[in-house]
Amino acid sequence: MSRKRITQKEVADRAGVAQATVSLILNGGREKVAVETAERIEAAIRELGYQPNRFAQALRTQRSYVIACIVPDLANPFYPSLVVAVQRVARAAGYEVVTIDTEGVAANERSVVAAAAQGRYDGVVGVFFHLGARDLEQLGRLNIPVVRIEVSRKAGGPQPIDDLYIDNIAAAHALASHLIGLGHRRIAMVAAPGGPQPFRLEGYLAAMGSVGADPIVVEAANFTLEAGRDSVRRFLDAPLPPTAIIAANDLMAIGVMQGLAAEGLSVPGDISVAGFDDILASALVTPPLTTVAQFQDRLGARAAAVLVERLSAATGGPGHAEEMPFELVLRGSVGPCRKDD
Repeated sequence: MSRKRITQKEVADRAGVAQATVSLILNGGREKVAVETAERIEAAIRELGYQPNRFAQALRTQRSYVIACIVPDLANPFYPSLVVAVQRVARAAGYEVVTIDTEGVAANERSVVAAAAQGRYDGVVGVFFHLGARDLEQLGRLNIPVVRIEVSRKAGGPQPIDDLYIDNIAAAHALASHLIGLGHRRIAMVAAPGGPQPFRLEGYLAAMGSVGADPIVVEAANFTLEAGRDSVRRFLDAPLPPTAIIAANDLMAIGVMQGLAAEGLSVPGDISVAGFDDILASALVTPPLTTVAQFQDRLGARAAAVLVERLSAATGGPGHAEEMPFELVLRGSVGPCRKDD
C-alpha cells in the first residue's frame, strides 16, 4: 500500500494556522512569521512527516528549488567542509544543492552559468577562478542571485552578485610578520598560479620589504602535496637556503615538510614551515602545522544564508561585499631562527 502524502492543509490544521502561513514558512519566509507561530508550524511538519511536493512547487513558482555550489577542486581538503555548510543552510531553507567541481576551468564555470540561465538552478554559490561580474550579468538580468567566495574585495555593481572575501594580503602579511618576529629574514614562499596566490604573494612581499629582507619565491605547478615536495630541492640548492618557508596552502606546506624530511632536515629545527587554510590534516601532521585559518564552515554557511536571503526576497538591490575573518593558528612547525643561521 502506498502511503498517503501529507498536505500543507493538514500541517496548517495541526499547527492551528492558515495554510498560507505554512506556505510562507516552506518558501523561506520565516522572518515574516512570529517566532512562536513558526516553531509551531515546524513542530507540526516534523510530527506529521510532511515532505514538500517539489515538482508541484516548481510548476507553481517557476523555480527549481536547486542551488549550484561550485568549487575548483573537490579533492582539496579546503572545500568539503565549505560545501557541507552550504548544504546544511540551503536544505534548512528548502533547497537542494548540486555540487560541481569545475577543476578551475573557465569553460566549466561558464557551463554552470548557462545551466542557471536555463532555469536548472535558482542561484549559484561558490568559487569562480575565471569569471567576473561581467560574465555573470546574464544571471543578474534574470534575477538569479550569485554569491561568490573571493580572495579579495570585489563588488558585483548593480547586479545581485554578493561577495564574501578573506583579506589574503593581510593574512599573508600577518604570517610573514610572525616569522620575522621570530628572527627569520631568509623566508621563502612556494607560489602557484591562480586563485588566492597573487594576493598572498603581495602580503608576503610587503612584509619582507618592511624589514629590507630579500624575497625568495619558487613557482610551483599547482597547489598539491607533490608540488610542495618538488619545491624543496630548489630551495636547498640556493647559496643561502631559507630558514623558513611559507607555502600557498596547507597541502603544499605538508609536501614541503615531507620533502625536507626526505633530505634529512627537521622541522622546525632546521627550517620552519607554515601554510594556509587550516585543513584537518594540518593539525595531524608531525609537527602540527602553523597556518592561517579561514573558517571554511563559516564561509559556506554565510554564503548560503546570503543566497537564501536573496531567493526569499528578504534582500534586494545591488550586490555587496562582506569581509570574513581569518586567524593565525600557531603550532609546532615554526620556531625561532637560530643565531648561527
